[in-house]
Amino acid sequence: MNDVRASPPLRVLYVVSLFPCWSETFILRELHALAGHGAELGILSLKPPSETMVQPGAAELLERTRHPAGAVRSMLAMLALSARHPRVVGGFLATLLTGMWRQPRALILSLGTLCRVAGQWRWIRQFDPHIIHAPWATYPATAAWFISRLSGRPFSFTSRAHDIFVEDQMMTEKLASTALAVTITRNNVRHMARWMATPGAIPIQVVHSALDPTQIAYRRDGRRPHQLLSVGRLDPIKGFDVLLAALAKLAQRGVAFDSLIIGDGAERARLEAQRDALGLRDRVTFAGTRSSTQVREAMHAATLMVMPCVVTPEGNADGIPNVLTEALAAGLPVVSTRVSGIPELIDDGISGRLVAPRDPHALADAIVGLLVDPVLRDAFAAAGRRKVELEFDVRIESGRLFGHLLEAAHG
Repeated sequence: MNDVRASPPLRVLYVVSLFPCWSETFILRELHALAGHGAELGILSLKPPSETMVQPGAAELLERTRHPAGAVRSMLAMLALSARHPRVVGGFLATLLTGMWRQPRALILSLGTLCRVAGQWRWIRQFDPHIIHAPWATYPATAAWFISRLSGRPFSFTSRAHDIFVEDQMMTEKLASTALAVTITRNNVRHMARWMATPGAIPIQVVHSALDPTQIAYRRDGRRPHQLLSVGRLDPIKGFDVLLAALAKLAQRGVAFDSLIIGDGAERARLEAQRDALGLRDRVTFAGTRSSTQVREAMHAATLMVMPCVVTPEGNADGIPNVLTEALAAGLPVVSTRVSGIPELIDDGISGRLVAPRDPHALADAIVGLLVDPVLRDAFAAAGRRKVELEFDVRIESGRLFGHLLEAAHG
């Protein structure tokens, strides 16, 4: 590949599971912000396009994106790549087999990932990245690692939530091999120490998953009384079953409220059945998937955002739900739980309320406490906006990431 000294400041190949991806707006914001700092981007999607809704910002990046070449073509490309670079490809395959033979499903999917990389290898060589970055620590990071071995260029990755809480796809080896390890919370740094000989032996940079506060209006007027809002995939980690139990307690107390839950997922039928069994059908609406504009409108209309996140028995959890950051930026006070990195965003009693996970009694008390206290809601809203502006501004956080990538690529 070309001498980086004669190249633009930073060419970054982003390796993602799927692009465009409606649920990964945070990655889209990061991409645009990095481009704003001067990075030249190429995007390798490991899955073919499948989204029915595409954000305008994602559509702008499609010309920089490559998708899989197809199963047969990808496998043939892998055979050809193996013939041209037998020692590199064979050595990497041996590394995968040694590290993942106890995880047959993940191993098979990882091998498929390598084939998809091979199917786009000619384009990758033409793009000639200075660094290969994966915004997830699982298959995208494996692909970035493989490209690094083939190209001789460094790779980096960001870890977020399930990719380290549930998965362990050769994290010890990836941390030892990467030029830059990034994660989105300080809690994650502590969690990742288990893959090091001693805690802190491998530096991990914290770069928050962030947003642009200038694109979100802070608004306190015109809100509907007693309107509760929850946004997220209907997934066990969101704790929506705990929310429904808490709302049933509010109904028993005679508290006025309406609850709107935006999002869809495999848990929908079970949650709707729970809602109906609790007698909440007229007060809790499952709205399904909504556009980002509709979600923003709902944030400006609600009284409280309630997200009772939990840790599942398998250890899965959110890092920091991006909807909480958006809610604070929009002036919507938040009630959530002391799970994972959430306390790094919400200062309990200052910019929101945090309760223990899986405690519907405490959750109901926190909701009531804010529903009846408009002065406290105003104070929490103002403090929440300040928190986002200081610590979760994508222009600042992406600048930090750009600096880390630049150092890793050229340092």
